[in-house]
Amino acid sequence: MKRAELHQKLRRQYLQETGKSGPVTTTEVAKYAVDKGWLKLPEPTNPLTRLSDDLAKSWREEVRHDESTGRPYRANHAVVETHGGKQRTLWGDIDEAPRPFMQKAFIQRREQIVGDCYQLTNDADHYNSTHPTEEPIQIPLDFTEDVEERKFADESGEENAA
Repeated sequence: MKRAELHQKLRRQYLQETGKSGPVTTTEVAKYAVDKGWLKLPEPTNPLTRLSDDLAKSWREEVRHDESTGRPYRANHAVVETHGGKQRTLWGDIDEAPRPFMQKAFIQRREQIVGDCYQLTNDADHYNSTHPTEEPIQIPLDFTEDVEERKFADESGEENAA
C-alpha cells in the first residue's frame, strides 16, 4: 500500500473507531495513528532542506507595488525544471529575470490554476450528483469580472480579500 493510501485509510479508520463524523484535523488523525503505533513521528527535517523551504516561502510572499498603478505584484517567481532525473526550482526576480524565464513561470502557474479548476469542477460535479435533491452548487470558472473587481478595488483604495 502506498503511503498516501495508508494515510487516507487512517482517516477513515479514525472516523469509524472514534464515531466522529464530519471534518477532522490532520493533527487529530496523526496523534491517533502515532498512539496506536501505526505511524512513527518523522525524523526532524534536514536543516538545509528546512532553510531552503523557509527561503522559498519568504520569496513567494514578497510583494512590491507597481510605480504607475500602485497595484501589488509578486516580486519572485519560480520555474520547476527536471535535470538528470532530479527536480529543482529556480527563482527569478520579476524585474530582472529574462523574458523566457518569466514566460515559463507564468505558464506553469497558469497550469496549476487550470489543474485546480479541473479538480474543483470534478469535486462539485460529484457532490451535486450525490445530492440530487439539493440545489446544485455552481462553480463559475470565468474569472474576468472577479479580476476586474479586484483591480477596481485596488484603484479606488478599497480593501480586498486577496
